[in-house]
Amino acid sequence: MKTAASIPATKLKMMKGSLRCLTLGLLGLLPLIGVPFALAALLESFSARTKERQFWNPAKPHRILGLICAAFGALLWGAVDTILIYHACNRYVNS
Repeated sequence: MKTAASIPATKLKMMKGSLRCLTLGLLGLLPLIGVPFALAALLESFSARTKERQFWNPAKPHRILGLICAAFGALLWGAVDTILIYHACNRYVNS
């Protein structure tokens, strides 16, 4: 059971994690270098989501927006990075 003193600290960690998820999710939209930021945002979202089951999170919309940006950025730039690396390796092998 949580003590009364640890409940506010847990809520603050949850809200800060939600805002960190939004920040990292927006950074995940950066071309070419956004994939690690997107993956970090996905982990932050999971961490904040586990705490949301116990407490109300006023920053939940921020977490959801960060999650959407992170998922989109990871899929888009992961695919683009893979295609670029494939073409670079293919040109190197064929020359």
